[in-house]
Amino acid sequence: MTVRTRIAPSPTGFLHLGTARTALFSWAVARKLGGQFVLRIEDTDLERNQQAAVDAIIESLQWLGITYNEGPIFQTQRLARYTEVLDAMLGDGRAYRCYATQDELTALRESQREAGLKPRYDGRWRPENALGKTPPEGIKPVIRFRNPDTGDVVWQDLVKGEICISNTELDDLVLARQDGIPTYNFAVVVDDIDMRMTHVIRGDDHVNNTPRQINLYRALGATVPHFGHVPMILGSDGKKLSKRHGAVSVMQWQEDGFLPETMLNGLARLGWAHGDEEIFSAKQFIEWFDLGQVAGSPAQFDLAKFHFLNNHYLKQAENARLARLLPPFLARRGVQLNAASVPLEPVIALLKDRANTLADLAYASLMFYWPLGTPLPKNKPENENEAEPPTRDALKVLHINAENRAAIIALREAFAALPAWTRESINAAIKAQVAASGLKMPKLAIPVRVLVVGMAQTPSIDAVLELLGQQRVVAAMADA
Repeated sequence: MTVRTRIAPSPTGFLHLGTARTALFSWAVARKLGGQFVLRIEDTDLERNQQAAVDAIIESLQWLGITYNEGPIFQTQRLARYTEVLDAMLGDGRAYRCYATQDELTALRESQREAGLKPRYDGRWRPENALGKTPPEGIKPVIRFRNPDTGDVVWQDLVKGEICISNTELDDLVLARQDGIPTYNFAVVVDDIDMRMTHVIRGDDHVNNTPRQINLYRALGATVPHFGHVPMILGSDGKKLSKRHGAVSVMQWQEDGFLPETMLNGLARLGWAHGDEEIFSAKQFIEWFDLGQVAGSPAQFDLAKFHFLNNHYLKQAENARLARLLPPFLARRGVQLNAASVPLEPVIALLKDRANTLADLAYASLMFYWPLGTPLPKNKPENENEAEPPTRDALKVLHINAENRAAIIALREAFAALPAWTRESINAAIKAQVAASGLKMPKLAIPVRVLVVGMAQTPSIDAVLELLGQQRVVAAMADA
């Protein structure tokens, strides 16, 4: 039998990190076992569905490199199939119509709570209990599944081990609402049967749904798939993952300047490990992955680990690739590159080792593209506590004085006279002026940085000046 797995998000928002990790695990199982991975969109919540969310789900999976063999398949295109199954179940008594109103059900739950009982539907419209009852006028019924009254539902969960739920804990599940739209638990079972799913991997918030679904599989005469329930992801503080812990939607990570290989690697390590391996490729992950190695307890999200991974992958990435990715991040800073701009690839080669994200890399690159004399922007404009960067004029006052001004002027003249503008010739000229003036290197190098890029700190001064070009450097230093 061909292994078939799926991911089935609802298009009511962007793809959350938890769903992305579940998709990653399901995809890895299919790929490792030579099977197929399916994308299904569970869009029966007509009021909350968003086309933008559908587009974002597909875009997120593509960006992560999680490819699917079939899909996207939409539940709203399968409504006739659900009706067909419902009609068959109504016809032979596996399901029945229930006319209980919301007020009735609310009163039932309240009375059960007062009596110290677990709230559950009492089967009042089961055929044997509804004998002689006339369906009330004006009330559209829901359709309920006739759940077994006795016995246990037992399954060997691929992550959590054996789980056993008594049927006495379950009531008669609603299969279709009053408007005829199928409920999640019903539609997902029909879909997984029709799509021949062999493994259902999902978050452990679905554990309570599984015994109900297993009873439905059996009632429909279908083979029950293997279930694996993956624990949720918590923030570093042990609380539910939210925006305060960092971006929670996949495309926000792209917007923030993370690479897809970072996300695949980082998500895979949330609750799963292969020995002490921290960094691995998608190919290695597929080879190593085993659901049985997924931790049974919640994984803790740590933004610092994702920064570490992204720094690693930025350093490993080809500069040409990063040069294609960086312009939108520069554009957000107001920088539009043109033919006269400093070439991007050598700038990236100089700066990428120190960057954790493409956004960091873009900000560091401003020294080569920001108008000289114009105050630099904040690194994170949304951070009210971040201090404004010092202006070039303020830095000149701080770093240029009677002690070093003559040496700066002399160095400018030496720069202007260089027949070849190379890192080696620039370095030699700086060292010669340091020796001639008796100044320590910072007393000369920092003022040059301030004059040519408006910053007191940069990577190696000779590398920065080489990229800026002789004409720009000599002109900027005239302002000493």
